[in-house]
Amino acid sequence: MHYRSVGDVPAKRHLRTPAPGGGLLFEELMGEEGFSGDSSLLYHLRSPSALVGAAHVDVTAGALVANEPLLPRHLRTSGLPPGGDASGGRHLLLGNDDVRISWVAADRTGPLWRNAVGDELAYVQAGEGDLESVFGRLAVRAGDYVVVPRSATCRWVVPDGGRLELLVVEASGHVRPPRRYLSPAGQFLEQAPYCERDIRAPEEPLVTTGEGPAEVLVRHRDGVSRHTLASSPFDVVGWAGCVYPWAFSILDFEPIVGAIHQPPHVHQTFEGPGFVVCSFVPRPYDFHAGAIKVPYHHANVDSDEVIFYSAGDFMSRAGSGIGVGSISVHPSGFVHGPQPGSMEATAGQDRTEEVAVMVDTFRPLRLGPAAASVTDDDYPWSWVRSVPLVSETVPTRSGSADQKPADAG
Repeated sequence: MHYRSVGDVPAKRHLRTPAPGGGLLFEELMGEEGFSGDSSLLYHLRSPSALVGAAHVDVTAGALVANEPLLPRHLRTSGLPPGGDASGGRHLLLGNDDVRISWVAADRTGPLWRNAVGDELAYVQAGEGDLESVFGRLAVRAGDYVVVPRSATCRWVVPDGGRLELLVVEASGHVRPPRRYLSPAGQFLEQAPYCERDIRAPEEPLVTTGEGPAEVLVRHRDGVSRHTLASSPFDVVGWAGCVYPWAFSILDFEPIVGAIHQPPHVHQTFEGPGFVVCSFVPRPYDFHAGAIKVPYHHANVDSDEVIFYSAGDFMSRAGSGIGVGSISVHPSGFVHGPQPGSMEATAGQDRTEEVAVMVDTFRPLRLGPAAASVTDDDYPWSWVRSVPLVSETVPTRSGSADQKPADAG
């Protein structure tokens, strides 16, 4: 991300800096790639290293199992139990050594949390709340992508009586804008489908003056530990650098369209180790007179494709049972394409209103413990199932339909 300076930051790095009320500020460098990547300097009132206790946390996540027999899958997030907090209440649906994909409908504020394995990317499906961190407060709302840097201490705050529904992608490294969108100096290029002006980040420090102990749950490669610190880590009076939590709305993504159907990578929004994330947003259909306006049949020979259906009508999946809140999984080794009737149904239409998030992984995904309970067993056979006439299944331009998608979970 581009450089930001927030709060009370000294004019020079690594010098003795007086703290308010006496003493010196404690400088913390949060740096990537062994001091050779992006970094931020944070200035604490108290030592962020003052550890007074540590304990193992027994977390039963459940094992990932192979997608065997190899099948396309339809997972309904609406069938997952709501509740819990946005860090500890996640339902693990899919994963491999590079990435874990979970769902949570949080109804309470969570504990302090630090993911030391990799960055987290959350997509807010519904609700609103705050991400509080050592960098400050970041308000989030439905439609936002939220990037949380690796090892940043944070917590998800849900208003009393509220609910925050998140699709969470946990990386094994860093999540960034695609490199092809950036200049050598890191500026978004003119052809990039979003830019610095679309991005929000904390604008002022979140200073906590309490001296009491503070517990932080730390996810690491061997499990979860509970660290007890002598005082709250939210005592930062200022910070500066290129590493911090940030958010932008999927509806600020500027879609690329063409005369004929464009390949999925024109919708790419993020890249991570072993995966990419793409955004499908309302846009004009392909405008060649003979264009087939839904994706052609394709085999993902190097990747598994996951799509979360956030809003709108999903023409290429019409008649399959896919609706708002659904997740489709189309693995490498399976040739997938539009559902029967959908190619014909788009002939007289000029715009799609769908909103969806796609995650393509470059190593096979395994199924998480929550997947079995929300799997639609009929989906793998939906390409040969008889479907009603197009006029009975396709929403009208005004948005009404005889067959409506399920509500989001």
